[in-house]
Parts: sequence; structure tokens; C-alpha cells
Amino acid sequence: MASFGRFSQLVRQFGTTAIKNGKLVAPPIQVFGIEGRYATALYSAASKNGKLDTVEKELKAFQGLLEKDKKLAEFVANPSLKRVEKKAALEAVMKKQTFSDLSSNMICAMAENGRIAKVGGVIAAFSQIMSAHRGEVVCTVKTAKELDQVAMKDLKTALDGFLQKGQKLQMKTEVDPSLLGGMVVIIGDKYCDMSMATKIKNFTDIMKQTL
Repeated sequence: MASFGRFSQLVRQFGTTAIKNGKLVAPPIQVFGIEGRYATALYSAASKNGKLDTVEKELKAFQGLLEKDKKLAEFVANPSLKRVEKKAALEAVMKKQTFSDLSSNMICAMAENGRIAKVGGVIAAFSQIMSAHRGEVVCTVKTAKELDQVAMKDLKTALDGFLQKGQKLQMKTEVDPSLLGGMVVIIGDKYCDMSMATKIKNFTDIMKQTL
């Protein structure tokens, strides 16, 4: 109940029409921490208003602003500035970018609550929720060297077998020579380390225990 109360308070700050019958729209996945609470509240508010895609686009645009404008990023991260100053400055930025009330109110609420330095984490958490909302399953595959087309096709076919009906695989690959061989696969909340480096380490540990 206390958690629900915090969510309700956050959502009310994002828009007066966000809550219907006092209920939140539950996200498809849980995200935790302060960032997760803001992202969940924003998802509920945007869902109620039919503006999920709009908010996602605006949050990505704001993230792009922070990456492009170093002064703005430093201003947001500066803990010595008063909350009211940050809120006023960010309100001006939101107005210039013509962001929706949902995105603007969330960012300004974070500034007012002294949480604006965590906005990057909130944006990442919201993106994670939206990915699950679309049925996307993010998968990261790390290999010692780049896979050829045949291996990539076989790998994707194997990973598709983990998906449920309606889900879509979003796979990205990384090359990490320290793995020596094999691969590390992270799909959803599952982690599988099949790298040669780990196998060698495990074998070495066993040998040390037996000697």
C-alpha cells in the first residue's frame, strides 16, 4: 500500500488525467529503485493518455540533448544548485522543445524532488519497459571474434526457441577477445556463460582444489 501511495503521488505530478479510478497501469516488467518508480509512474500516466510513443520519443530526445549539450548535462548533475533553479531552467528547456505535459512534468518533478541527476536512469528504465511493451526480448551475445553469417543465422534460430508467442528477438553482438572462444549469452533475465575463458578458469579452480 505504501508503494502504491508513492506511485500515485508521482503520477499525479505528471498529469491530472493520469489516474483512472485510482489505479495504475502495471508495466509489462518490473523495474526497481528510484529510477524504476519514476519510469513506472510515467508509463502508467502515458498509457492512460495514449501517449506512450510520444513520451518515449521525447525522453530519447532529452537524452540526446544531454549528450550533445555538455553545459546542460553539467547543470543537471550539479548538486550545489537549488532545486527551484533547476526546475525553472528545465521548464524553459521543455517549453522550447515543445515536449508534452507528461514528459515535462516528470522531468520538472524530478528537479523539484532533487532527483534530476537520476534522469538518465529513468530514461533507460522507461526504454526497458517500452521494449517489453512491444514484446521485444533483448539479447546480448558476446563472442571472442565476429561471427560469420551462417553462425549468426544458426544462433538466431536457436535463440528464437526461447521466445514465447508474440515476442520478438532484439539481438546485439559484441566482440570480446578475452573470452578466447565460445560465447556469453544474456537473454532477458537468463545468463549463460559458455566461453572458453570461463571453462579454463573453472578447470583451473578444480585442479587447485585437488592438488
